[in-house]
Amino acid sequence: MMFEFELIHQSKKSKARVGRIHTPNGSFMTPAFVAVGTNGTLKSVDHVQISDLNLPLVFANTYHLLLHPGPEVVQKAGGLHQFSGRKGPIITDSGGFQVFSLAYGSVADEIKGKGRKKHGNSVLKINEEGVIFRSYRDGSAVHLTPESTVNVQKKLGADIIIPLDELPPYHMGERALVKALERTHRWEKRSLDTHLANPKNQAMYAVCHGGLSKELREKSARYLDSLPFNGFGIGGSLGKNTEDLCRVLDYTVGFLSPDRPRHLLGIGDTPSIDATVSYGIDTFDSSYPTKAARHAVALTANGPVRLRQTAHRESFVPIEKGCPCYTCKHYTRSWLHHLFKAHEASAHTLTTIHNLSYMMRHMNTIQQHILEDRI
Repeated sequence: MMFEFELIHQSKKSKARVGRIHTPNGSFMTPAFVAVGTNGTLKSVDHVQISDLNLPLVFANTYHLLLHPGPEVVQKAGGLHQFSGRKGPIITDSGGFQVFSLAYGSVADEIKGKGRKKHGNSVLKINEEGVIFRSYRDGSAVHLTPESTVNVQKKLGADIIIPLDELPPYHMGERALVKALERTHRWEKRSLDTHLANPKNQAMYAVCHGGLSKELREKSARYLDSLPFNGFGIGGSLGKNTEDLCRVLDYTVGFLSPDRPRHLLGIGDTPSIDATVSYGIDTFDSSYPTKAARHAVALTANGPVRLRQTAHRESFVPIEKGCPCYTCKHYTRSWLHHLFKAHEASAHTLTTIHNLSYMMRHMNTIQQHILEDRI
């Protein structure tokens, strides 16, 4: 099966929509939450263990898989699906996000205006050809270009791949932002040309940039929409708060063809999903539910449950009443409280399973509300 986006229902109330994305490794309904599995697997769980959750799409990280175990190993194993045991669709990024983090500091830092203005020690050079950075594993220099990142993703064998892009920090000046955007567009076109020379039944999403600038967001969306990408990611600096994020989406989505899916890169907590799904976003990725689980925070419709709190010591009820997940069927808040206090690794696993189940149910509710024109 080739990649295809099928529009099922367009809300009468907003730009929100329900669709179905078809890939060679399965189909799924949108809007959908995309769990992040940096090294090809989600933290604390493996793909077989959570197969009953039917996660629609998993996001793996090209940068980390490039450094270990290496794309050649993954290719010899039969591709990332075969290697990892993942039966459903996989999306891989280009590695650009990590380059951005190495060069300018973490996302949290750059949003607070603390991003480094000079390339960090791990990034040796960013120029027209691409990026040269130092491997965190052995210190060797790695050259990442628009062409090489596509070739790596070909070996990984993901269903959806992403071109190389530069993610300028929030505090970047307008002149530098324009320069970065123009270079990103050139990189994306080179990536697309490399991909189309050997599609291998994979789809490629463009990444729209432009910071908080209405003019640059429109320019980026219009240019990338003119090229034969299969879908669009909305990325780059998305602002300091939800208001900024919604403004960026308002600037961007209207210039993207409605017959191709839209993915909001790196945003996938429930408040942000709830605030932005009405802009016509189809997929959202985040490590939010798995990271919350490792911090003993369970997600529920009534708000987060902090399992380390003493109040749960004798709470002999499931995390969430009516939840069909493995954890809620077999264990209580009291048991999970004990596991966290005893520093047992299974606490992370069980809470992760629940949080992923919660996200699936939350997205199912959103889909139903859009079908009913309530969103």
